[in-house]
Order: sequence, then structure tokens, then C-alpha cells
Amino acid sequence: MRQRHSLLIVLLSAAASVGLADDLLPVDRTPHEVIDHYVQARIVAAGAETSELADDANLLRRTMLDLVGRPPTVAEARTYLESTEPDKRAQLVQRLMATPGYVRHQINEFDTLLMEGSGKSLREYLTRALEQQRPWDQMFRDLLLGEKDDPAQKGALQFVNARIGDLDKLTNESSVIFFGVNVTCAKCHDHPEVAEWTQDRFYGMKSFFSRTFDNGGLSGERDYGLVSFKTTEGEEKSAKLTFLTGQVIEEPTSKTPSDEEQKAEKKKLEELKKSKQPPPAPRFSRREQLVEVALRTSEDNYFAKAIINKIWYRLLGRGLVMPIDQMHPENPPSHPQLLEWLARDLVVNGYDLNRVVQGIVLSDTYARSSRFTGATAPAVDLFAVGQIRPLTPMQYAVSLRLGSTNPDQFPSSMPPEEFAKQMLGLENAARGYSNKFEQPRDGFQIGVAEALLFSNDTRVRDDFLRDAGNTLVGKLAKMEDPQTIVDTAFWNVMGRAPDAEERTVLIRYYQQRQDRPVEACQHIVWALLTSAQNRFNY
Repeated sequence: MRQRHSLLIVLLSAAASVGLADDLLPVDRTPHEVIDHYVQARIVAAGAETSELADDANLLRRTMLDLVGRPPTVAEARTYLESTEPDKRAQLVQRLMATPGYVRHQINEFDTLLMEGSGKSLREYLTRALEQQRPWDQMFRDLLLGEKDDPAQKGALQFVNARIGDLDKLTNESSVIFFGVNVTCAKCHDHPEVAEWTQDRFYGMKSFFSRTFDNGGLSGERDYGLVSFKTTEGEEKSAKLTFLTGQVIEEPTSKTPSDEEQKAEKKKLEELKKSKQPPPAPRFSRREQLVEVALRTSEDNYFAKAIINKIWYRLLGRGLVMPIDQMHPENPPSHPQLLEWLARDLVVNGYDLNRVVQGIVLSDTYARSSRFTGATAPAVDLFAVGQIRPLTPMQYAVSLRLGSTNPDQFPSSMPPEEFAKQMLGLENAARGYSNKFEQPRDGFQIGVAEALLFSNDTRVRDDFLRDAGNTLVGKLAKMEDPQTIVDTAFWNVMGRAPDAEERTVLIRYYQQRQDRPVEACQHIVWALLTSAQNRFNY
């Protein structure tokens, strides 16, 4: 749908889109309405065209991949496409977010967000937290301070414990994950382009973690210790406890223990290590001060804005602030008012991340097609066209497993409890493949290892292309009509019927090889499973 507007409308919309924070839409508006309001205002101001909304099959697949980490079954796709309910999209989102599959997918996503590259997992904690629908501020507190009923530190504190051997890493990764700010470059010098990011800020942030230490795999926090650093001019300085905004935290004066006191402390820690008990809590916790200052909404809302930006990036393929770890005054968001409103809404509604997710996926902004047919492609930061996104390793592994399974395994008449059980088993079977695929990042390209896996690895044939009763190939091999074979394969892998060209090409291929029907079916399924349409969320 092309949208062209008069100069007057463009000027009025531009004026509306640059209002002050005080002019934000009221709090009683729904997130999806607000998203579409601010995004559309900027599109109009830019005089840009948008793509049409994605068709039902496309939007169903996209939504299910984003909410439950898998594409629809044939029964789910047919039911949704045949429905004439005017609010079927809202019903779909509500139903998906109430399923165990939604929680499992969020566990996968948050484990990657919080622990990627650490060699550790937070699945045990995340399962507990997300099943209980803990708000994001509580999860933040758990991750930095631990849960009160977890003295063995087997849960949330693994976030800290996994990084405790490198306090610079703990400082920066905490800042990136929770506040959207990469402070690494300020370790050695003041940032050349961002006046706020000075060495004082980096070491001020490091001070929140500087008293944290490892004691036999369990973390503790001392009551003493300062961070010193040398400026580029050679000046020796002691860092103050300073948040990203420059807010200095006042703390009680600490006294370094005497040699005798340190020996007694070391002896006590050795005893605790042997008994696998955590060190005693400090009288003044610097990490606790970080949690408290971060949750003050007056502190520029770094905490709320960062998670909004990350969820927006995950669901729309691009953040409101890009790169997502450069949320600073010199890198403003593409839609300032929208980010402000969503951050305020998150705080007002008790840091309920499900509300954020639901708001995004119900918006027309999310529903736009990735196919643009206009004259001039709009700038990507307008969100006028849907972004094509590579699947995560687990999404792709599950898509391969589900797409190669006989659709009769998941009939529409299956009771919900049995369906959930069967889907959990399928996901568990797919998990072994998830480590064979790359976690998508900006500029993602399919690597040689993935291409060789599908071309040469016999396990792909054995796992996905077997001629058996529980496989798609097994079902297709029993059919005789080429069109039925092609249509059945398409519905199972793509969640839709093939278009005329796709049907013609695959029928012709099958007819050329119908003297070897099983092999022909295997090749058709392999081509669909490894296609770009199955590899990406589009």
C-alpha cells in the first residue's frame, strides 16, 4: 500500500513527532496503539511508503516463531487461515503466551541474552523466574544479588559467578545487558565522541563490582577496597561509586583490615570454602547500591530503556537505538518519544515484559510484510517494512524437526495436554542440533559449516529424510499424486500452500524422478527444509 501525503500533512506530522517528553501519549493507551502512532508519524514525516501488512500465513509463522520458538503445525496453520474471527490475531497471541512453549522460548532467549559466551547457563533459574512471571526489576535484583532461598548460589548468581574471574568483563557485560551501554573504551581513555563516557565513569561503574570475589565457586563481597586507575595524563585517581549518569553514591568510609585481621578473614573463608558455604554478606553492598540507583526512574531510565530496546531488536530485527549497546546521548533513538513512552509504561506496569512483547506483536508495525514493492525503499530505521531475521539456533533446529515430522503426529483433535507433551519431546529432540548453528548477529551470513552439514552429514538424512511412518518423507512416499505430494510437503514445512510457480516447479521435478519416488520425496523435503524461507523469519 503506497502512502503519499501533502506537504502540509508532512509538516504537521513532523511537528508532532518531535514533541517533548511531557507531551507523551497518555498512560491509558495500549502499547500497540502507541507503537503504531509514533512509527506512523515518523513515516509520514519522512514522506515514505510502507509495505502492505503480511498475509495471514506469513504473520502466523512469524508470530509463532517469536512467541513459542517454532512454526505452526499443519493443523494450526489451516485452523488459523480458515478462521473468520475478526480478532483472531489477538486471540492467537493471547493463546500462545499462555502456553508452556512460550515460557520455554523465553528461557532460551534470556539464557542467550544473559549468558552467551560465558560457558554457563541460567536455565534452572530462568525456568523458575519465568514460570512465576517475575517482573524484570526482580530478575535484575536476583541476578546481581542472588535469591534469598538459594544459599548454594546455584541459580541467579551464576550471572555474577560466571564472570567473577574478570571484573572488567563483569562490569562491561552488566552495563551492556542491563543498561545498553558498552563502557569498555572508557577503560583506557575518555570516549573521543561521547563526553559522558570518561574513565571516571568506567571505573565508577567497576567500583560497584570491585569488592566482589570468588571463594570456591561461591561469590562474596568485602566491606573494603577501592578502585584506583591512572588517567591518560598519568594522574593516579581513586574511583568514586558512580552510575552511568554521573550520579555519585555516598557510602560509609571503609577501613582496610590489619594484617592479623586479614589472616583471620582468610582462615574463615577457607573454612567456608570447605563446607561449601557462601561468604558472609557485607555490611554495605556496592552491588545492592547499583540495583537501587538503576531502578530510580529519574536516572534517565537506562534500565527500562535497555530491555525495551533489546526486545524491540529481537522482534523487529533492529533496535530503536542502534547499535543496541550504544545507548548514550550522542546516539539518540530513531523514535525518542516511543522509547520514552514504552519505558514509562514498563515501570508503571511493574516491569511486566509480557506486556511489552504483546504490545509489539499486536502492532501493525510488527505485522508489515518484508516484501516492498514501492518505488523507493524507505530507511530501515523507519520500520516501514518488515525486516528479514535469521532464526536462532533453537528456532531453526525445531523448525527442521517439526518440518520433517509426519503431520499426522499433531492432529487438530489432539488434547492440549497431549499436544504440549509431544511438542516438548520434539523440542528436546531438536536441542541436539541447536549447537550446530550460529547465533545470529548484525550482518549474519550462513557459514560454510552449516552448508556442509546439510550437504555432507549423513545424520541430516537419517534424522530428517528417513522413509518411516513418523516422518514427512514416509507419508509422502505412500502418495501417488504429484500435486498432493508437493502441497503436503509445503504445508508441513512452510505452513502454507505453494503458489502456482512453486507447485509447477516441484511437480515437474517429481515427475522427472518418479521412477525413484522415495528419493524424489527426500529431495523435495530437503530443498524446503534448507531453503531461505525456512532459515529466516520474514
